[in-house]
Amino acid sequence: MEFNFVAILLAAFSSLVVGFIWYNPKVFGTVWMNETGMTEEKAKKSNMALTLFFAFVYAFFIAFILQFLVIHQFGVFGVVGGNVENEAYKAFMTEENLNAFRSFKHGMLHGAFTGLFFALPVVGVGALFEQKSFKYVLVSGGYWVVTCMVMGGIICAMK
Repeated sequence: MEFNFVAILLAAFSSLVVGFIWYNPKVFGTVWMNETGMTEEKAKKSNMALTLFFAFVYAFFIAFILQFLVIHQFGVFGVVGGNVENEAYKAFMTEENLNAFRSFKHGMLHGAFTGLFFALPVVGVGALFEQKSFKYVLVSGGYWVVTCMVMGGIICAMK
């Protein structure tokens, strides 16, 4: 058990892919623009390369923490002080068949819980104070629920 840097990078990148689809005008992009007051003229004035770079960096931070929520083995890993050669660790992992929970589907489940019970409320609370609409919460929060699902699936499946 160790940090899978490639999985974290891929999960972070997946947030951009989900965003390109989610915020497309044919999906939720038009609704999001209406709810935020964004215009195409205003969007064209932004430095999109810098925006995407920082979106990726922030997604990397999320993916890094998400691994601890979607991979159950990290709890066992911590008990043995990170020593995967520890016989007690090997026996426990084998006896309890904990690697059976390392699948895309299982990661998506825990990613969905994380998105629904952490990311969505964070977006919702911010929207309350910013006086944003419920549509905004559904679009922006929904994006994070789906993104956490995909990121969780990727992280959990890549052993």
